[in-house]
Amino acid sequence: MKATIKHRSHSVEFKRQVVQEVIAGGALHGLSKRHDLSRQLIRIWVGKYEAGALDDTQAADLLQECAAKIAALEPMLGRQALGIECRTVWPLFA
Repeated sequence: MKATIKHRSHSVEFKRQVVQEVIAGGALHGLSKRHDLSRQLIRIWVGKYEAGALDDTQAADLLQECAAKIAALEPMLGRQALGIECRTVWPLFA
């Protein structure tokens, strides 16, 4: 019989709270027991925190940057799609 693996999703606020406890000097073993998390997962969160991946402002900036890139690329994609469609419908004019 296989054990059922339980995947949980944690909010960014919770991850930051746990990381703040580690930074404040909390022991990984104690934090992992208290929050029912693996020590490796906490280490991953600390790494992400140090890289700025758990920062709301950085995530918002990245989202805004990606949205701007998409907005710039959409017209080009439309022109390319139109060009491909025209060449398949009217191959003599391509």
